[in-house]
Amino acid sequence: MNTSSPQDQHDFLIGPDPDDHRLTAEVSGIDHNGEAVTTSVSVERPLTLFLNGQEIVTMMTIGDYPNYLAVGYLRNQNMLSDDDEITSIDYDDDINTIVVRTARNTNFEAKLKKKTLTSGCAQGTVFGDVMESFDTASLPRDATISTGALYPLLKAINTAPSLYLKAGAIHGCVLCDRGRPLVYMEDVGRHNAVDKIAGWMFLEKVTGLDKIFYTTGRLTSEMVIKTVQMGIPILVSRSGFTAWGVDLARKAGLILIGRARGERFVALSGEDRIVFDATEAEKAASATKDKGRKGGDA
Repeated sequence: MNTSSPQDQHDFLIGPDPDDHRLTAEVSGIDHNGEAVTTSVSVERPLTLFLNGQEIVTMMTIGDYPNYLAVGYLRNQNMLSDDDEITSIDYDDDINTIVVRTARNTNFEAKLKKKTLTSGCAQGTVFGDVMESFDTASLPRDATISTGALYPLLKAINTAPSLYLKAGAIHGCVLCDRGRPLVYMEDVGRHNAVDKIAGWMFLEKVTGLDKIFYTTGRLTSEMVIKTVQMGIPILVSRSGFTAWGVDLARKAGLILIGRARGERFVALSGEDRIVFDATEAEKAASATKDKGRKGGDA
C-alpha cells in the first residue's frame, strides 16, 4: 500500500461545511462566570428510511448527504449486496423521508425482528446475519502504514475546518486514499458518519482495499465490523478501544490504531505492519496542537 503524504491537506472530494447554516444553531446561555454567552451547537433532525416500500428505520442526523446516509446504512446492514442495482433515491425534505428503490424486490421483516442494539450512540442496530458476512470478509494481509504518512495525515484531518471544531457534539469520519484525506463526513452519531462514507463508496463504485479509515469515535465492535465490511484494511481513531473491537480486528487482520494524537498512538491489531519511518522533523510538526477542538463525544 502506498501511503504517501497528502499533497493538499484540505483538498477533499467531499468535506465539512461549517458555514452551512442548516447544520448549526446559535443558542444563548451563561458560562462558568455566570456571564451571557451565545454558542454554536449542532442540529439533529429525523430521517425515516424506506426500502422498496418497507419502512426500515428512523435516524437522527444533521441532514446533509441523505442519499449517502441511506445507501450506506442499507449497505452496512446487508440489505444491499454488491450486485444490487439502485433504480431511484427519492428524498423529501418536507417530511424527512428518503426512499431507496432497487431493481429486485426485497422484504426485511424477518431481519427487522432479529435486530439487536449495539453500543453505537444515539441509534445503532446490527442484524443477526451481519456477523455471518463479517466471518467471510477478506482484507489484504499485505497492507501497511508508515508513521511518515500517518502523522501528516492526522494533522491534515485535525486542522481542517469542520463542524467538529465549530460546534462539537459531533463525530467525524474520513476516507483516506494513499495517505490523502479524500472524503470527510460528519454527523451526530459516528455510525451515521461511517454510513455516509459507505454510501458514497457504493454509489461511486470505490474500493476500500487501498484505503485508510479515520474516525473520531471509539473503536467499538460496530466500528470494526463496518470498516471490514467496506473492505478497508486500516482503521485509525483519536479515541480508545473496546475489547470486542480489538478481538474482531485481530480476527479480520485489520490494522487498528487508537489514541492517535500528534505523534502518539497505540496499535492493538496489525502492529507488525506499521513502518516506523517518520523523521524527527515530521514528529515535531505532528505535535502541533489541534485548533481549539471541542471534542467529538467519543
